[in-house]
Amino acid sequence: MGLLQYFRQEKPKKGSAKLAKDRLQIIVAHEHSSAARPAYLPEMQKEIVAVIRKYMEISSNDVKCEFTDKADDDISVLEVNVALPKQHTPF
Repeated sequence: MGLLQYFRQEKPKKGSAKLAKDRLQIIVAHEHSSAARPAYLPEMQKEIVAVIRKYMEISSNDVKCEFTDKADDDISVLEVNVALPKQHTPF
């Protein structure tokens, strides 16, 4: 079998049951991660953006808040990442 014939072969298609199972696992994982987030997190993110906007112009998409629950250590971690513009001019 030549190299070109290898790439021309049709790939076997996934069965619809396997595809549905894969999609369901993604949905369940997403729902599980959103359920663990505290209800106050979106409001906190808005307030963080408002405070930073007092000093420089940023978009609300520039601030990402991630909440992680560390069950083995009995602690929760709030990680806030702010993408600042390269040249920020104070007001």
